Amino acid sequence: MPVTKVLIANRGEIACRVIRTCREMGIPTVAVYSEADRGALHVRMADEAYLIGPAASRESYLLVEKILEACRKSGADAVHPGYGFLSENAEAAAALEAAGITFIGPNIEAIEPMGSKTEARKVAMKAGCPVVPGVQESMADEALIAKAKEIGFPVMIKAAYGGGGKGMRLVHKEADLIPSIERARGEALSSFGNDTVYLEKAIVKPRHIEVQVFGDKHGNHVYLWERECSVQRRHQKVIEEAPSPHVTPEMRRAMGEAALKVAKAVNYVGAGTVEFLADQDRNFYFLEMNTRLQVEHPVTEWITGLDLVKWQILVARGEKLPLAQDQIQLNGWSIECRIYAEDPDKNFMPSPGRITYLRTPASRNVRDDSGVYQGAEVPMFYDPMISKLSTWGPTRPEAIKRMEAALGEYRIGGIRHNVDFHKALMTHEPFLKGELHTGMLDTPFWKKKGVGPRFRHAIAAALFAELEAEERRAQAPVASGGRPDAWRAWGKFNRL
Repeated sequence: MPVTKVLIANRGEIACRVIRTCREMGIPTVAVYSEADRGALHVRMADEAYLIGPAASRESYLLVEKILEACRKSGADAVHPGYGFLSENAEAAAALEAAGITFIGPNIEAIEPMGSKTEARKVAMKAGCPVVPGVQESMADEALIAKAKEIGFPVMIKAAYGGGGKGMRLVHKEADLIPSIERARGEALSSFGNDTVYLEKAIVKPRHIEVQVFGDKHGNHVYLWERECSVQRRHQKVIEEAPSPHVTPEMRRAMGEAALKVAKAVNYVGAGTVEFLADQDRNFYFLEMNTRLQVEHPVTEWITGLDLVKWQILVARGEKLPLAQDQIQLNGWSIECRIYAEDPDKNFMPSPGRITYLRTPASRNVRDDSGVYQGAEVPMFYDPMISKLSTWGPTRPEAIKRMEAALGEYRIGGIRHNVDFHKALMTHEPFLKGELHTGMLDTPFWKKKGVGPRFRHAIAAALFAELEAEERRAQAPVASGGRPDAWRAWGKFNRL
């Protein structure tokens, strides 16, 4: 299939990420943008850019007809969906295919069964991959209650269609089951347009470990080791690392082979992730398969030395996988922190607005996948991610120390952010020991006792005044020397 001009049907850091690889491969790129993203970084970076609608994603980024129209206008013969939006939409992939446009994503035959978690469980079971005890099919509430009693509490109610922690409820006792089912159904319907839920046995202090898989159109499949994503808040990943501190070489091989069984069962093509829950005894169970490139793919790129977006493009062209399983290296350790425009002091509420100052870390073995710049606007309409900061080290402690240093260099002005939250995590004793589980953030250990909000605001106002004065001084000719007092003050402000 031809891939000579790529349209990226996405925005933010992933659009910028795809553009960079295409540029290295000599492939022209096309950006699409909503009215809220007119000044976005991905629009500036691409060779061409086309407006596709209002700010609301359902009227812009989620409309495949708008993407097709932009392809026709630009002459793009391939579409990279990134993640989110249309990346796991089988109908969108089919529409692009019908128009003769290469979809740089998995085959439709894999997207469809893996789009339903209950169907995916059936595929995994048939392929011989271990699954969490539970219910595969949709059931009435009474039947779910009976099944929950049979399995034993605690149980987890989950939306059959969807992800990101939406439509999920942990239930510890029978009295809470029906209210939890009703809330899960309501959230699933509003988020995914389908209120089907299913039930699984809840694993106590589970670890969320996933395996990166790749397939080509010639029947070749490989796995690129595992990532640990157990540090989560409201079922959404916060920190990822590769490899996992919980996984032994024997477990790594077993998980990789189990993941390939699932991928081969649907003749998987392209990049995908098979996700598992693991207990403290290193038993692991199939959770779901994400038929797309994952947000956290940089940590896999760090430890393998590979460009996964390049692999996606090569596979979409019909080429064979560049490496066989025994040629894939595992080198060192990588940590990734998701930097968000959000306020940790207000239950991590999004903090949209203009970034008035931005200084990102720049050091050896530090990578910042970003979709913003100083002066850019973080819109209120989309995920408030600023960047994905990742580091690499020969060992886990070295990767963590490098991350701690990199976070210390990060400066963001104009909006609230979670940099200090990540700093606290990098020194949290259970994290340092690798004692991870998906509920470890339920206790807000990162909150420090100190000055109140009014005093904080007074300090912030004084620091901003000092910064403005420093800017005025900087514009005047200076013979020599000078102390950057305002920038030291900014560092203090950034830690408030």
